[in-house]
This record gives sequence, C-alpha cells and structure tokens, in this order.
Amino acid sequence: MDVLSRNNVSVSGADDAPSMLFAHGFGCDKGMWRHVAPAFEPSHRVVLFDHVGAGHSDLSAYDPDRYSSLQGYALDAVEIVEALDLAPVVFVGHSVSAMIGALAAADRPELFARLVLVGPSPRYIDDDGYRGGFSQQEIDELLETMDGNYLGWSQHIAPVIMGVPDRPELGEELAGSFCRTDPAIARRFARTTFLSDNRSDLPRVTTPSLVLQCRNDVIAPMEVGQYVHQQLPDSHLVVLDATGHCPNLSAPDQVVEAMQRYLAA
Repeated sequence: MDVLSRNNVSVSGADDAPSMLFAHGFGCDKGMWRHVAPAFEPSHRVVLFDHVGAGHSDLSAYDPDRYSSLQGYALDAVEIVEALDLAPVVFVGHSVSAMIGALAAADRPELFARLVLVGPSPRYIDDDGYRGGFSQQEIDELLETMDGNYLGWSQHIAPVIMGVPDRPELGEELAGSFCRTDPAIARRFARTTFLSDNRSDLPRVTTPSLVLQCRNDVIAPMEVGQYVHQQLPDSHLVVLDATGHCPNLSAPDQVVEAMQRYLAA
C-alpha cells in the first residue's frame, strides 16, 4: 500500500528547502500541529501525517502485530521519509511520537538531521531510581477504564492532559479528538504507549535533539524531560513556561520560538 495514502500525508511549504516531518501524539491527528507547522512553511518543506488508526489514515492498514510496539510506528516514519526523499529531515514528535522519532533515528541516523521532542517519555511507569509519573497500578487502572468505557474516559482525561483549566475549549478539543479515534485501535495504541520502556534506546540516538518540557505536565513530569536530556548524547533541554502535555495547542508561540532558536543555532 502507498505509504502516503496509508498515513494521510500532506506536504506544504517551500519545495527546495530542508524538510520537517511532524508526528502527533496518542489520540490526536495531524491537525494538532496547525498552530505550529505553518510558521515553518516559508523556510521548510513541511510534511504532516496521521499514524495508522488515527485521523484520516487508512484504518484497513492497521496491523495489530506491526503496531504492538512503537517500532512499527517508527518504521512508518522511515517509510515516509524515504517515499518523499526528505532526508536528512527534522523530525518533530509530540508525546509518544517523540519516542517514535527517537527509535527511527537510532535505527536510521542518516535520515534525520535533528529531532524536536515535545513532552517525551521513554517509560511512563515508575521504576527503581526512575520517576515516570505513574505507578503500575495507576496504568493498569487507566487501561482497564479505557476498556470499560472509552468515551467516558476520553471526556474525563482530556482536560487533565491538556492542563489548562482556564481554557476549557482546548480540553474539549482533545476529548473530541480522542472520541473520533476508533476505540479498539485506541485501546491497543494506549497499551503500546503506556507499557513501553525505551530507556535503553536513548543512548543509541546520535542525532542532535531538542527536548521541550512543560514546567507542569501530568503525563511527562519534569524529571522525565531531564532524564531524556541526560540520556541523549547530543541534546538541548528547554523548559517552556507552560502547563499541560500539549503545548502545541496551549502555548504554540513558545514552541515555535524554541524550535526556531534551536534550528538557527
């Protein structure tokens, strides 16, 4: 199947300029970059896509075996880069897609010029000497709730993830995005995401990386952003003056400014 149609790929910006590939987080789609990606169209070839199972991707292409680990999604990113001849590309990944980009770059470093990792987490569950933000019991309960009432879970958790109670419309938008996702695929993707442990992959990433961390993030707390920065051999950490897990929606100007400053350096 054509990877461009499978992943609902769209291209905009300057044809002969360096390329940027934007990847969305769990329960979202490429529209979540609408306040960030246009800022780079004058200087870059901007490529957006939906993960298989999200947005307007081809749902028939969803393979439970391929997508049982983040490696399957990383392979999709590599295939998009190769299909459009984007290399070396700047990969911009939000949330779980930050780790998807890190995995892709670790395996195929020649394809990636830089990584921009927005709210990354290599492991969501606490471990000895490591704080991921959740206990095993909390993750088990989260997944159980999703299994029992996905739509109810979406309505409850979206405002918490967004983290900006004074802007309820953003929580409502995220909840709507969750609810548009096929529940069966979303539940599988949640397991793939929240049960992953990619800490050992971080030292394999040689691509220069920017880690963007919100000062208060319920999904990826400050300790996680600092850990990712410490484990990536060539990384730069910027703490945004923003709350929540989706600064691409709640604080896009800060995201754009940090990215532009980093890419210009």
